[in-house]
Formats: sequence, C-alpha cells, structure tokens
Amino acid sequence: MTSRDFITSDGVKLALHEHGDGEAPFFFQHGLCGVAAQPAEVTPELNHLRLLTLECRGHGRSEAGDSTKFSIKQFADDVAEVISELGRPVILGGISMGAAISLRLAIKRPELIRALVLARPAWVTDYAPDNMKPNAFVGELLSKMNSKEAEQHFLNSAIAQRLEAEAPDNLHSLKGFFHRAPQHVTAALLSCISVDGPGVDRTQVEKITFPTLMIGHEDDFIHPLSYAKDLAKLIPHSEFVLITSKVRDKMRYVSDFQNALSQFLKKVSHAEASY
Repeated sequence: MTSRDFITSDGVKLALHEHGDGEAPFFFQHGLCGVAAQPAEVTPELNHLRLLTLECRGHGRSEAGDSTKFSIKQFADDVAEVISELGRPVILGGISMGAAISLRLAIKRPELIRALVLARPAWVTDYAPDNMKPNAFVGELLSKMNSKEAEQHFLNSAIAQRLEAEAPDNLHSLKGFFHRAPQHVTAALLSCISVDGPGVDRTQVEKITFPTLMIGHEDDFIHPLSYAKDLAKLIPHSEFVLITSKVRDKMRYVSDFQNALSQFLKKVSHAEASY
C-alpha cells in the first residue's frame, strides 16, 4: 500500500492510501478512530481494482486540524474533494462511520458515485442513536480524566459490563481508545461523531439508485444488524449479506467479508463493461 498527502481546501493535510494498479477505483472508508488498514483487511485482491482510503481528520497519519470541524459532513466533504480530483465516478463504500460518510455522499453528491457499499452501519438516518452511547461515554471520560483513570471508570460501568456479555468485540475496540494518542483528539472524535448523523432522511435514502451492497452481522451493539437490514429495505437496488461476526470467528469474518465484496465488485464492474 502506498500513500500520499492530500491537502484539503481549508489546508488540512490528510493521508490518502492506495493499493493495486487496476483501473476501477474503489474508495473504501474506515470507521471511527480507525485507519486505512481496517478496510484493506477485508478487501479482496482483484486485478481490475484500485483501493483508495482517505484517513479522515484526526485519524491515522492525517492531521486533525480544527477539532470543532469533526463531523460526518466534514469528513464526507473531504472524501468528495479527493473523488472530484480523480475525475471519474467511483465505487464508494465504508465501514461503520465510513458507511455513514458514503450514505451521505450517495445523496448529496451522486455524480461522484456509480455503486455503493455500506458495511456494519452504525447509523440509519437519526442523529445520536442509542448504539453510539458507549462511544460518547468514552469520549466524555477521556475529556475529563487521564487515560488510566478514564479506562478504569469505564470498565467499572454498567455499559462495559453489558458489552462484555453481549458484544465483546465492541468492548475490545472501546478499551483500545484509552490507549490512542493524542488523547484530546480521540476524546473530540468520540464526542463529536457519536452525537452526529449522516444528515439525510429516509425519503432521500429511498431515492438512491446505485447498485448497493449491505453487509451486517450479529453480536454487535454499536453496529446493530437491524440497521443494515433497515437500510437494505429502504434502498431499492440493494442486496443484503449476513457475514460471520468477528467475535465468533475472526478469520471467517474476514473471509466472508472479502467474498461478499468480491462478488459485488465483479458484478458491478461487469455491468459497467457491458454497458
């Protein structure tokens, strides 16, 4: 995977990662507090494909800039700038927060997209959904305490105990946030994005015309399976794929994810070639 700097219109330096030398660009975005390696792990190797991931502000190698600008809208605008520079529509997708970014762009900037992948969505259309409360809680603790005290307070909470029983993979991710640097950026990301939303409504979602792949799995509090199913019903040209959850079998999760993507990407590329 290679990377280069992309300077946004307001002067923030972001890391754009690319993998593969195929002609078809697949822009696949990471989740909240994630990095480019997250979508790369579940993307299949396809000869015709070029994988691109923009690490959002405050993520990975990207600068944070003004943390008051942290929002799904801002992150989506940054992605749109990069796609516009490419000069051609892309297959756009994302995991969790990346799915919210992609959903927003599918409605706000449809001219940039020719197909859509929404994986493990953490939003449908509402702002500050209940499933994001654990992230918001961690963000609040990190904004008030040092990381060690904040982690201990979290682990003693009812939220952590519930996740340990119902969604241990979510708990593992949340525990990692207490060791993510810089702490103030992590706190701001979790606090801002957890109360945010894609900024679209259900009527707009129902008008999406792109071929769409929806991916979901069980055992996930922060990415409810019901959200993926709800979006799949709303979007007319969508197909839903249930994959193995990470907590049950991580290797199977990756394999299932890659297979679902491979079939969809080949189908979309074949349809474009036939056209």
